[in-house]
Amino acid sequence: MKDLKKIHAQLIKTGLVNDIIAASRVLAFSASPAGDINYAYLVFTQIENPNLFAWNTIIRGFSQSSNPQIAISLFIDMLVDSSLQPERLTFPSVFKAYAQLGLACDGRQLHGRVVKMGLDCDPFIRNTIIYMYANCGLLCEAWRMFDEEIELDIVAWNSMVIGLAKCGEIDESRRLFNKMVSRNTVSWNSMISGYVRNGKFLEALELFQEMQVEKIRPSEFTMVSLLNACACLGAITQGKWIHDYILKQNFELNGILVTAIIDMYCKCGDVETALQVFRTSPNKGLSCWNAMILGLATNGCEQEAIQLFCKLESLSLEPDYVSFIGVLTACNHGGMVDKAEDYFSLMTEKYKIKPAIKHYSCMVDVLGNAGLLEEAEQLIKSMPINPDAIIWGSLLSACRKHGNVEMAKRAAKHVIELDPGESSGYVLMSNVYAATRKFEEAIKQRALMKGKQLEKKPGCSLIEVNGEVHEFISGGRLHPQAKQIYSILNELKLMLQ
Repeated sequence: MKDLKKIHAQLIKTGLVNDIIAASRVLAFSASPAGDINYAYLVFTQIENPNLFAWNTIIRGFSQSSNPQIAISLFIDMLVDSSLQPERLTFPSVFKAYAQLGLACDGRQLHGRVVKMGLDCDPFIRNTIIYMYANCGLLCEAWRMFDEEIELDIVAWNSMVIGLAKCGEIDESRRLFNKMVSRNTVSWNSMISGYVRNGKFLEALELFQEMQVEKIRPSEFTMVSLLNACACLGAITQGKWIHDYILKQNFELNGILVTAIIDMYCKCGDVETALQVFRTSPNKGLSCWNAMILGLATNGCEQEAIQLFCKLESLSLEPDYVSFIGVLTACNHGGMVDKAEDYFSLMTEKYKIKPAIKHYSCMVDVLGNAGLLEEAEQLIKSMPINPDAIIWGSLLSACRKHGNVEMAKRAAKHVIELDPGESSGYVLMSNVYAATRKFEEAIKQRALMKGKQLEKKPGCSLIEVNGEVHEFISGGRLHPQAKQIYSILNELKLMLQ
C-alpha cells in the first residue's frame, strides 16, 4: 500500500487521476485483500462518474471485508443515484454480503430481481444464492436452487455440504460429500469441520485418514479442525501426530494454528508441551496468550496462569474479555476470592470491558465454593443481564456443597424455569436433600423428574490406549471388551476389600 499511495500521489499531481482507467486501477488494488478497503472508499468517492467496473470493485471489496453491510448500502446507492444498472458481475458480491450478515430473508428480494432479469441460471450468481441460503440456514430455499441431477460446479456442492453441516444435518451433508464427482481442499475441510462442529470427532479423524489416502493436501483450516477434534477427545497421540505433520509439511505457524496447538495440548493435560509451543512461537497473538492462560488455569497451575496474565498486561497487547475469563477461572480453581474481585474490578474499571455471563459465572463459582452463598446470590440478582440456567446451577451446586437447603430451593426453581427440559435442577436438588439426610424430599425430587419424563444423561468418559480412543458410558456394556473390563474391575474390588 505504501508504493501504491506514492503512485496515487503522482497521479494526482499530474492530473492523470481524472482518467477513469488509471483511477480504476488504483481502486482495484486498494479494494483487494492485499489493499486497504477504507483507502479504496476514499479513492472511489473522488471518481466523478464511476463506471460499472468501479461500482463492482468497491461493492466486492466491502463484501469481503469486516463491514459487508457497506456493500449493500453502496449497491442501493448505485440503484438510486447512478444512471448505471447492476449486471451479472454485481450481484454475487451483494449476495455474499447478505450471507456474511445472515440476512438471507432480505437477500430474497434481490433474488427476485435476479429472476426477473433472467440471470438466476447464471452459474456464478446461482452459486452465491445457494451459498447465501445455505449459510443462513434456509435449507428449503437452498435445495430449490440446488439440483443434484444437473451438472453444478464444485462451488455449489461445497456450499450445500457446508450449509447442511452448519444446520446439524451432518448425515445428509456426508451423503452429498460422497456423491461429489470431484472434491477439492474446501470440500474435505468443510466435511471435517462439519463433523467437529457436530461433535463427531472420531469421524473427523477417520475422514482425514481418507484424505491422506487420496493424497489431498489439507489446508490450515483442516489442521485447526483436527486439533479441535483431538482436544475434545483427549486424544494426545493423534494430536501429537498432527502437530508433527504440521511441522513436516511446513505450514505457516500463524496465530490461529498456534492457538489450536496450545489448546489441544492443554485439553489433553500436557501443559509442559503447550508451554514449550507457546514460548517458541514467533507469532503470539492475543488468542495464544488466552489459550495458554486458560490452559494453565484448568490444569491446576493457577499461580502460573496469573503470572502469565500479569506478563500479558506488561506488554503492548491488551487483555480482552477472554483473557479475563482465563484469569478468573484461575482464581476460581485456586479459591482466591480477593484476587477474583480485584480482577473483576480491573476488567470493568481500567479496561472498560463489559462483563458477560461467563465472567459472572466465574465470580459466582468463586464465591460459592468459598461458602459466600449470600454474596453469590446477590451478585446474580444485581447482574445487568438476565441470568441463565447455568449460573443458577452453579449456585445450586454450591448450596449442595455447603448444605444451604433454602437457597438451593430458590436456585433450583430458577434452573427448572429457565430450562424445563433439563433434569439437572431436579438431580441437584435431590442431592442437596440427600446430603442433609432429608431422604423423603430427595425421593420426591426424583419422582417429579420421572413424572415429567426427564432422564438424567449418563456420564461419558474417553480414554486413549495405544493411539485408539475408547468411549465409556456410565453403566454401559456396549464396549466390545466390556466383559473383560468388568471382570478385571470385579477382581480389583475384591482385592481392595
